[in-house]
Amino acid sequence: MSSIPARPPSSASQASPRPAWEIAYLFPPQGLWSEEEYLALSGNRLVEFTDGFVEVLPMPTMIHQLIVAYFYNALSAFVRSNSLGTVLFAPFRIRIHTGRFREPDVMFMMAAHASRMGNEFWEGADLVVEVVSDDDRRRDLETKRFEYGQTGIPEYWIIDPKLNEVTVLKLSGDHYEVHGVFGPGQKASSVLIGGFEVDVADTLAGS
Repeated sequence: MSSIPARPPSSASQASPRPAWEIAYLFPPQGLWSEEEYLALSGNRLVEFTDGFVEVLPMPTMIHQLIVAYFYNALSAFVRSNSLGTVLFAPFRIRIHTGRFREPDVMFMMAAHASRMGNEFWEGADLVVEVVSDDDRRRDLETKRFEYGQTGIPEYWIIDPKLNEVTVLKLSGDHYEVHGVFGPGQKASSVLIGGFEVDVADTLAGS
């Protein structure tokens, strides 16, 4: 039996390759994704899920990753030395309520809440951190602030390289109040994790 070529060998097809649109039909239409279908996605890209819609987030920049690495290392070292719980970094999912998943840049779960940690995702978190992306500043500054507050996550850190500041928010009811807005020359401190603080200048530099 002769083999079938992967694509026509004509010069026209080679000069003008077409996207494999058919692959899109292997996935549900936007708005109709289920949690199970979302959780079955593989790969190391950040993909968030909201009420049947999936959203592939932009690839982070180098400074974004340096900031995440610096903060993760600082928080993880403090948490481990005091046996406080578990710290992870993106890409990893937390479910903030049925039908909605986010992937914070850094997340912390207290040891007392270990039962909420699953291998594929966590049920919420006790502290989350987002490094603001200029691609969509509103997502971290407004949307996620509202969502994380409604979920009951006790503490939310927003690291903003553009404004050169770190904002620490503490939960009050179902919304956040500002614990502090910290700039270079200051140390940003946690309310939830007593004694934990980071130098803002070092954090923003990622070193």
